[in-house]
Amino acid sequence: MRITAQLINVANGYHLWSERYDREMKDIFEVQDEIARAIAGRLEVALAGGPQQTLVKAATKNLEAYQLCLKGRALLFQRGPGIAHASECFKQAANLDPDYAVAWAGLAYTYNLLAYYGYVKPQVNLLEAKEAAMRAVALDPTLSEAHSALGCIHFLQEWEWSKTEREFRRALELNPHNIHTLGWYAWGYNLSVEGRSEEAVSIAKKAAEYDPLSGYALSMLAAAYSVSGRGDEAVRAASAAVELQGTYVTYWVLANILHWHGQFEGAVAAGETALGLSGRHAWAMASLAMTYADWGKVADAQAIYAELLARAARGYMQPTQMAIAATAAADTEKALAHTHEAFELRDPCLTWANYWPDLARLREEPRFTEILVGMGLK
Repeated sequence: MRITAQLINVANGYHLWSERYDREMKDIFEVQDEIARAIAGRLEVALAGGPQQTLVKAATKNLEAYQLCLKGRALLFQRGPGIAHASECFKQAANLDPDYAVAWAGLAYTYNLLAYYGYVKPQVNLLEAKEAAMRAVALDPTLSEAHSALGCIHFLQEWEWSKTEREFRRALELNPHNIHTLGWYAWGYNLSVEGRSEEAVSIAKKAAEYDPLSGYALSMLAAAYSVSGRGDEAVRAASAAVELQGTYVTYWVLANILHWHGQFEGAVAAGETALGLSGRHAWAMASLAMTYADWGKVADAQAIYAELLARAARGYMQPTQMAIAATAAADTEKALAHTHEAFELRDPCLTWANYWPDLARLREEPRFTEILVGMGLK
């Protein structure tokens, strides 16, 4: 009865969160509409052949498609459930203007992130993601976002490391200020594949300098600091990210960093906020489980793992996050089983395997090392 009551509370909480999220999305769209209308006047001048025409040569003549891409881009930086809304924006923009490279790049990127955040199985939209990215590159080979999206496919779903670096480098050659690419190149490739923590910090710093009001960029910098062993700087950066933008991802990063540096009470508080903002997303749950485990509250970690198992019985749950939660629940055998499932599915989160602190215990297991070898990370 107690478990049933807890699950009812979870469902009610999710319903309330969903209603609030829909209201917030409506507000965001209204703001984006105002921005788009303000820009549209200038864009129309450029499209009419004025002196700014070369600035929009690779863009679109369809103002609605342009507006949809503005909305999609804003939603992307929030991560979480906003990714699905962003995907619809880019899809509509591509339908309105099939030659709009920005729309195809955005669509490829959102398909990647839907798998990365565990909203769909990795193979569900891999083909569509790659086709969209390749189409964007073909339409405009000089578009940084197109190469960035293709790099994410090589990185997250194909585990082609040399191709990953090639595309990310090309994206940054075309636009050194591309915040998304800087984040992936720092957090993803340099840390997870090469283990170059100081280079990751240097790249992430550039992103934060280029966009000092971006909570996303500061969160990426905080994570790079943390994995590099620079705990005080990591906590400061993560706290600043939350102050700038109190989103699911910024709270989740702050919770992780506080946890990794022994500030368990603050980590749980931030983790609970991340749970609420995300509708109890698996990332937030697995991270909170590991925080409880390292704090010596294994029963709390086991309760979270039990909830994830119950949800996995009803639908897809990312196996890498299941592995983290199982490790926190002190069930190494199940954790390894989840990890093997992640390997077979090519779960994008398994790219964390070589450096993510919550996987440190599993890295001590020879069977986990075999997976790293299979991924080409050892």
